[in-house]
Amino acid sequence: MSKYLFHAIALLTLLFFFAACAGQPRVPANKSTQNKVLWDENRNPYADENDNVDVSDLDKEVTTGEEAGTATAQTVQRIPFPAAEYSVLARSGKGTIQGYIYLQDAYGSKIYGAKTRLYLNPVTSYSRQWYQQSYLNGYKMGKADPRLFNYLRFTASDDQGAFAFYGVPAGSYYLIGTVTCGSECGYATPRNIRIAKEVYVEGNQVVDTDLSRPIQ
Repeated sequence: MSKYLFHAIALLTLLFFFAACAGQPRVPANKSTQNKVLWDENRNPYADENDNVDVSDLDKEVTTGEEAGTATAQTVQRIPFPAAEYSVLARSGKGTIQGYIYLQDAYGSKIYGAKTRLYLNPVTSYSRQWYQQSYLNGYKMGKADPRLFNYLRFTASDDQGAFAFYGVPAGSYYLIGTVTCGSECGYATPRNIRIAKEVYVEGNQVVDTDLSRPIQ
């Protein structure tokens, strides 16, 4: 009798062990290395609607490489965030945008932006104001609406300044990045030179486009 009782206890213990293991939450691998981003070319499976891209540097004063004028002393208020424009934007796609980010001197030499972050900002009335007033005309902009961050894509260049965005929905974007340059650009101290351009991708198109500008 004791033999049967022993086997019964052993069986119950084994069943309890498996039940306990099955109830444990699964820990995703390398979750500590994930980027918090809602709309990311890497399709982060752990992101949710509360995760935003940290793009605070888009609000910082980053030179375009030209001498600062009186315009930069003024602050332009952003237009109200056009939620309706953003609500119709596709969230997934099959396009690719790739190239190199660099500055180019008068002799054709290139200073590549190694390991720098780049953004794709959908072209809307909101982003167009930033492009025209801040990037082209040098005005300082008011802080961006946090909702904008949910519609940006980002990536980073490699050691040679090469970058790529994958899974890009069809549409027009501002491609934005910065290159840090010092004495090689003729500056006494290093500057973060912002570069931006408009690009368009359609369907599963692969767009080869460099993000560059001459050294001023």
